[in-house]
Amino acid sequence: MELINSTEAPAAIGPYSHAVRSGNTLYVSGQIPLDPETGTVTGTDMETQAGQALKNLKAVVEAAGLGVEAIVKATVYVSDLALFDQLNTVYARFMGDHKPARVCVEVARLPKDVMVEIDAIATFDS
Repeated sequence: MELINSTEAPAAIGPYSHAVRSGNTLYVSGQIPLDPETGTVTGTDMETQAGQALKNLKAVVEAAGLGVEAIVKATVYVSDLALFDQLNTVYARFMGDHKPARVCVEVARLPKDVMVEIDAIATFDS
């Protein structure tokens, strides 16, 4: 098992690593819309927050030596499913033609009262 951390993503706000590699699988911890430099929440709308969470996710995946195309599954946690369309707009633009499996669930509350958190599983298999 290898612990992965990225200086391009915000520091973890708890006792966990940004990601863990086990064999050919990378498990990426949930990323929220924190600015990596300041540690503050970015934006007050879903599009801005989802964009920052995805940037942070990408930074962690890249720290492991992979690209976004290595993501095979994502789980998206949102504070309000009424914002699903805004999330999808940003998510689709970010993923491009790559369409990993995905789950999206509404939750009562997220860390730092953000609107979105995204975790992922990626693979080192070609």
